[in-house]
Amino acid sequence: FVSGQIPIDPKTNKIVEGDISIQTEQVIKNIKNILTEAGADIDNIVKTTVFLKNLKDFEKMNEVYSRYFKNKPARSTVEVSDLPKGALIEIEVLAIIEEK
Repeated sequence: FVSGQIPIDPKTNKIVEGDISIQTEQVIKNIKNILTEAGADIDNIVKTTVFLKNLKDFEKMNEVYSRYFKNKPARSTVEVSDLPKGALIEIEVLAIIEEK
């Protein structure tokens, strides 16, 4: 399980500036980095939950999301009233990692 990730730049520990596309890109990079540390990659993800501050951002978010999630894991997307640190997006994932 990777708990909800928001678009924090790990170098500055601040939310990246920009629209939903830029923030989605950062969230996915953060998730990829966490999975790499666990010995996995994005193809190990079987389920995602996307929390959007504004559901009208779905199309732009999905453009970025689709570039990364080629295996098309199950996904739920919901609009929420607020997210930590004023983020526009948060994503949590479930990945299966086979023991070697």
